[in-house]
Amino acid sequence: MSKSIITNRKAYRDYEVLESLECGIELKGSEVKSLRESLINLDDSFARVEKGEFFLYNAHINPYAQASYLNVDPDRPRKLLLHKNQIERLAGKLASKGLTLIPLKFYFNDRGFVKLELALCKGKKLYDKRDSIKRRETDLEMRRAIKNRR
Repeated sequence: MSKSIITNRKAYRDYEVLESLECGIELKGSEVKSLRESLINLDDSFARVEKGEFFLYNAHINPYAQASYLNVDPDRPRKLLLHKNQIERLAGKLASKGLTLIPLKFYFNDRGFVKLELALCKGKKLYDKRDSIKRRETDLEMRRAIKNRR
């Protein structure tokens, strides 16, 4: 039973999720305490490979108020913990045009560790977004009609 910290709803709207995977993230103690209070912003955050390692950029974790001088930069790049074969496979897929790694969700797993659901995504065009909205609205209307018939 995992406890969700935050979900990146903007990612589902702006990107088409091709595949997702769970990975760990290297954090300081004050950052974990901030995450327990859900003081994180994932807007415009992404992951990139550098020297055979993945880093998460633009994820803003607010400083923990009681940590005083032990706080770190809230916007610093954070190392993602993946297996070597996962890194190689994702780096190969990212080399193809138009794909990016977007964080979908932060959560605590059963053992109390912070985990990140990372997704390989392709950006949606404006007409794709309109199709998604239209499809969602027609599904909602169909469910309402079936419910009212009963």
